Amino acid sequence: MKFRHLFPIVAAVPAAHAWTPSTEPPLTQLDAFVCSEKDFEITAWATSPMFHNPANMDIDHLGRIWITEGVNYRHVANRRPEGDRVVMLEDTDGDGKADKSTVFYQDPELTTPLGIAVFDNVVIVSQPPNLLKLTDVDRNGKLELDKGDKREVLLTGFNGYNHDHSLHSLTGGPDGKWYFNQGNMCAQFTDASGKTFRIGSPYEDRRFGKEAVDSRKIAGEKSDDGFVYVGGFTVRMNPDATHAEIIGYNYRNSYEQTINTLGDLYQNDNDDPPACRVTHILERGNAGFASRDGKRSWKADQRPGQDTPTAEWRQWDPDTMPAGDVYGGGSPTGIAFYENGAMGDAFNGTLLSCEPGKNVVFSYRPEIKGAGRTLDRKDFLTTNTSGVFAGSDFVGGNIKDLEKKKKEDIQHLLFRPSDITVGPDGALYVSDWTDPRVGGHGTQDDGAGGIIYRLAPKGFKSVVPKIDPNTVEGAITALKSPAVNTRWLGFQKLKSEGAKAYDAVAAVLEDKNPYVANRAIWLLPHLGEKGLAKLDTFISSKDEAQRLIAFRAVRRTDGKVDALPYAKKLAKDPSSAIRAEAAQEMRYRSFEESKEVLVEVAKGYDGADRAYLFSIGAGAGQNTAQLWSALSDALKPGEPSKWSDTFARLTWRLMPEAAVPALKARALDAGLSEEQRKLAVDTIAFIKSAPSVAAMLDLAGNDSPVKDQAKWWLTNRGEGEWASMGVKEEMQKRGLVEKPVEIVEVTVPAKPASTKFTAADVLALKGDAAKGKVTAARCVMCHKVDGQGVEHGPDLKGFGSRQPADVVARAIVDPSAEIALGFEGVAIRTKGNKWIDGLIVADGNPVTIRSTGGIVQKVAKKDIAERKQMDRSLMLNADQLGLTAQDVADIVEWMKTYK
Repeated sequence: MKFRHLFPIVAAVPAAHAWTPSTEPPLTQLDAFVCSEKDFEITAWATSPMFHNPANMDIDHLGRIWITEGVNYRHVANRRPEGDRVVMLEDTDGDGKADKSTVFYQDPELTTPLGIAVFDNVVIVSQPPNLLKLTDVDRNGKLELDKGDKREVLLTGFNGYNHDHSLHSLTGGPDGKWYFNQGNMCAQFTDASGKTFRIGSPYEDRRFGKEAVDSRKIAGEKSDDGFVYVGGFTVRMNPDATHAEIIGYNYRNSYEQTINTLGDLYQNDNDDPPACRVTHILERGNAGFASRDGKRSWKADQRPGQDTPTAEWRQWDPDTMPAGDVYGGGSPTGIAFYENGAMGDAFNGTLLSCEPGKNVVFSYRPEIKGAGRTLDRKDFLTTNTSGVFAGSDFVGGNIKDLEKKKKEDIQHLLFRPSDITVGPDGALYVSDWTDPRVGGHGTQDDGAGGIIYRLAPKGFKSVVPKIDPNTVEGAITALKSPAVNTRWLGFQKLKSEGAKAYDAVAAVLEDKNPYVANRAIWLLPHLGEKGLAKLDTFISSKDEAQRLIAFRAVRRTDGKVDALPYAKKLAKDPSSAIRAEAAQEMRYRSFEESKEVLVEVAKGYDGADRAYLFSIGAGAGQNTAQLWSALSDALKPGEPSKWSDTFARLTWRLMPEAAVPALKARALDAGLSEEQRKLAVDTIAFIKSAPSVAAMLDLAGNDSPVKDQAKWWLTNRGEGEWASMGVKEEMQKRGLVEKPVEIVEVTVPAKPASTKFTAADVLALKGDAAKGKVTAARCVMCHKVDGQGVEHGPDLKGFGSRQPADVVARAIVDPSAEIALGFEGVAIRTKGNKWIDGLIVADGNPVTIRSTGGIVQKVAKKDIAERKQMDRSLMLNADQLGLTAQDVADIVEWMKTYK
């Protein structure tokens, strides 16, 4: 195979085009891999043409790997008119390589389904607008609807047809529930119990059509459980689609989730660069990407002094959970948790997260810390140790020059891990998309290649235990499996056996691997009186993990076992994580029922644990005001000036209207520290009430250190959550609004037809870093340099040290060639016929737009005559900035050192 065949540039393929997949396998990366575990080896288990573009992967209890394909991905949506496929791969001769490929299902309805889960002969496929349940009744490995097999719509109403911000994979939990997630294209769906969930968002992308609901229209609407959810979200439900719950929300685009035996949920989340992350999802966790009502992006609410990661995940807001490991630009995909199997006991407890944008699989060893979890990252498996990346959105997506490179120079850039899964043989399997381009905006490999790698100890021989999930003995073997969805099969059978399965399950409790032993605890509430009695011993265990699992097992019985007596006991537990769990159980209970637990848990707050504080508020649910009043009685904080910092933080989290007078007094109290006074102002800003508006107006009119902060909040809230409360009018009455500034026309000159020199001309010159630093002062009109300048364009720090010199030179010589994601310009024409080119900061009324030089203007929607995307970068090129080729060479040389 000629290497150049990996790189044809393709546009949208017309329906009439007869796509011919490559018949040759793509090049593997075996020589390029670096693994942090020296005793592991990686082999190619399967390659195209057995399958194409692996979007998501699962492995069944027989060791067969199932793939959903993404041949018809986005801009090449018509490449295969017959539709995408679900493919099943097998190693029938046991030589460590797949030798059989079967098309289980192909249909025009399948367009890059981003999720698959296999439970014996039931296959769950995530295909917006539907979550599909496909049953292979005769178990022949093919879905033949005309022969009695079944295609059912388990749930429907999910946006994101052929879009990566859509419906993602489903996973079986240790509690017997099913978990799945959706990106911030959002949804409106009704579960089998008749409960409707409405999840809106300010994000909308209709390029690919077929949306189930208008996400902007439903933004801010309550779901039938009484709460407002926005953005991407995670659902937990029973396998029959009853008792659905939103257990995490306000993500941007979480590709996948994993649930370990402890019952902890982990996910990775894409972003607007540079703030991708891996996160432990607290129950009911709000990730913060959009505003609470789902109508404003994070950029619209970025506070003075906030960097992008802090603003993007709203880490200064009281109702958001800790962001986790925010590691910068990327494009995260599959995620898994390893608990037992061939990789060895030392590897148990490892969280693994795919990052194709950086050609790496990250690893973590999470541990309980307070009510949260530690997430210390390292590169587990990578082909790229250079820190220089290409083809990903966060570096502009550029792949145009890759065709000109030698194979050995770019091979390390082509590892694009789309998923990672643990097999029932205990090995790790990684699917690789093998495309030069990664991210949401296209594909470049017209051959649609793919590879599945196996990672295992050296000399590994795959052995898949024979499992009959219809017997108790087989179910026990399944429960002990390294493969998460195989374990789920065992759980279901043992649960259905009830008390008859007690002895078999009790034997598992003695397993030397704590992960395996603890899986049995989840079954105890379902195994009759002996099971409940045994459960009580684990509620009182000295082992923190066992106590937590035992309580969670009770909570997942859908009320068949009352969790309240357990919660009352555990509200005083020495473990912060367990006390926080007790608080979470109170969310849907009346305050009369939940008061004792919530007050007790709040008493245990140390003033610093953000995860613990979040859980108190989430558990209070609709009863935050009552809880604050009860805490005031119980903790007796005294006069506002005497409040402890702990009580002030509890107030910040609970946001009670009754606290507004005290908060106003604290904001004006010169005897308090600046930090304490500012926290009081911020707390008022998150209380949506008329007294809050009145207090903030008074603070803005008072000559105090918080005056400017109060004015900022009034302006922000007046255009957002407080827009219907007459804030703007009252500010005008009080003289708090500067006189309207006349709109200034700000346009970016058209891109010249040609440039005086090219990037190649620049690279031929020797640069001088010292001179380059001086010359770069011209960049402060749009970029911050050493703390000086305007944050209008992307951050320059580190860019030149991470990217090849040709990429940096081209970005200066011809910035319109590749525009960084999130910095696409918009042109607005007013009814007064003035043009404003810039970045939309807040897309409300008014529209806030930031132009070159950091000029920020607000334009009322009624005054906008036209609005369109710009066909060029907001950045002037080298010629327009008056730079010579030598100037650019100097800047490139300096940027190598600017870290």
